Order: sequence, then C-alpha cells, then structure tokens
Amino acid sequence: MFEVIPAVDLKDGKCVQLQQGQAEKVLVSLKDPVKIAVNWMERGAKTLHIVDLSGTFGGNLYHEKIIFEIVRESKNRNVTTQVGGGIRNAKIAENLLGKGVDRVIVGTLAFENPDTVKALAKKYPERIIVAIDSKGGKVVVKGWKEKTDLSPTEFASIYDGYDIFLLYTNVDVEGLMKGVNLDVIRNIVDNVNFPVYVAGGISSVDDVLNIKKTGAKGVIIGSALYTNKLKFEDLILKI
Repeated sequence: MFEVIPAVDLKDGKCVQLQQGQAEKVLVSLKDPVKIAVNWMERGAKTLHIVDLSGTFGGNLYHEKIIFEIVRESKNRNVTTQVGGGIRNAKIAENLLGKGVDRVIVGTLAFENPDTVKALAKKYPERIIVAIDSKGGKVVVKGWKEKTDLSPTEFASIYDGYDIFLLYTNVDVEGLMKGVNLDVIRNIVDNVNFPVYVAGGISSVDDVLNIKKTGAKGVIIGSALYTNKLKFEDLILKI
C-alpha cells in the first residue's frame, strides 16, 4: 500500500522545516513536537517520519526524550514510527529499536560502515531504512555536507540481498516546494532491488500521484504540509 507520511523534524526542542537542509534557513519552527505528532496521527497518519536534525548536524542523538514520547503516543494509536538523524553507530540504532521505534534510518553510517548496517539488517529485517540523499547526482552524507563519488543506484547496490527499505531524497529540490524530478525518481525505483520511499520537493497532489505511478512505496512530506500548500486529508483521500 502506498503511504503518505508526515515529517516531524526536531531541532533545538522544536518541530522545524528547513530549506535544503541548511540549519540557518528555517521555514517553520513550532513548539511542542509531541503535540504536533499526535495531531498528524489524529488526522489519519499511519506512519510518522521523525528526524533529529540536531543529531544530523551534530553526529549524535539529541532528542531521545521527545522521540520516545512520540513513540509512546504512536503505540496507543497503532501508528508506525521511523526515526533518523544522528544514528552513527549500532548501539544508538539498537537502543531505538529496542524501545519501540519501528524502523531506524541510517545514511552516514550506511556509507561509512556498511558491514554494521548489514549486520543490523540481518538482525532486524524490514526495520532498517538506508537514506540515499543525492545532490548533483551524487550521494551526500553528514547532514548533506559531504559529497561522495557514488550515484544513488551505486550506493543502493551495496545492500543487494538485504531486507531493507530505501529513502531517496533529492537535495537539489528539497524544501523548495517547486516540484520533483520524476525522471530521477523513476530511474532509482526501476534500478534498485528495494522498496523506495521518496522525499524532497513534493508540493502538489500531482507530485504525489506521479511518484505513486513510478512504483515507489510512499512519500515523506514536510514543508508543503506545514506551510499549508498541501492538505494531508486531501492527499490520503486521493491516493
């Protein structure tokens, strides 16, 4: 089933949306992230995408307390949680998985230490999401600050044979709310061996429907929902 997943991005104790992942370009900053997460659940979200942006920039998890409060609320409502940002070692990942997080998202760790992520994937099938963030056609890591030499499909091929999900984000369009590059998305979905979630630039119902047609598993949407460019209820009715 295709999913529309709201993003709950955490920075300095608030729920925020950034433009192109740049800490100084804050589009939205809201207090009480737990209340916001509960609101998405009450509006019909079946999965929440929670990212510790402070952890992404700092290389460690900073918002454990808020994350686990959201997880507790999600369990009461049978809502799936997936958490990323600052998960740079197996201990952090296993702590999250052991305390109720349904899936963890790893990007930098998946690039720097694939053996660790493969071991996690074996131990926790269908609970590991490898984040593939690309800029100019190449994978970027460490909060999108470092560019690698790998294309998204080359990076994905490292994990062939493992029971994981992929999350593809096109940094070139992320946070701009000007639409998506469907050709790039279609190429990735067609050329990897995993279910693919898509994020970045999604700003219309047509974007969502067109991504669904590529065969992607779902979309993660942040800025367009928080700025009311898109209404969550409209999306879930039309998919």
